[in-house]
Amino acid sequence: MTDRICVAQIGAAHGIRGEVRLRSFTQDPMAITAYGPLESEDGTQRFEIEALRPAKDHFVARLAGVPDRDAAEKLTNIKLYVSRDRLPPIEDDGTFYHADLIGLAAVTPDGAALGTVTAIHNFGAGDLVEIKPAGGGEAMMVPFTDAAVPEIDVAAGRIVVVPLTSTE
Repeated sequence: MTDRICVAQIGAAHGIRGEVRLRSFTQDPMAITAYGPLESEDGTQRFEIEALRPAKDHFVARLAGVPDRDAAEKLTNIKLYVSRDRLPPIEDDGTFYHADLIGLAAVTPDGAALGTVTAIHNFGAGDLVEIKPAGGGEAMMVPFTDAAVPEIDVAAGRIVVVPLTSTE
C-alpha cells in the first residue's frame, strides 16, 4: 500500500483571479478541504485550498499563493496527494483507496490470469480499471462495476474480472 493517496487534480484556470477547476477524488468531494495542505505528485509543491465552491461537473478552488490566471494556468493537470494517515480509516470491507488496487493481479472468475491493474480512470462516465496483459500488448479497460469486477481482495492481491463478451 502506498503512503500517499491522490485525492484531486487541478484542471484549467477559471476566470482571471487565479482560481482553478478542481476534480475531487474523495468519497465526499467537499472533504478535500479537511485534509490540510495538498502536495504535487513529486512532493515539490504544496497547495492550500482557501475557498472551494461547486460548479457544473467540478469545483472551483482558490489556492493560497495563486494570484492570477497566469499562475493558475501553470498548475493545470497537477495531481494532488495527501499522506494516507491524514485520511479517514477504511471501516467497510467494500471500500478502499484506488491506490490500493494498483498492482493487483486481475484474474477471470475461473482463476485465469488477465494481467495487472495499472490505473483507475474516470473520463466522466464512471470509473474504469486499466489492466496491462501479462504477456504485454494493449491494455484493456473494464468498467469498475459490480458486474464487471465482482470481487476485490486486496489482502490476496487480486481482483476478479468478468471479461466483456463481444456481440460481433
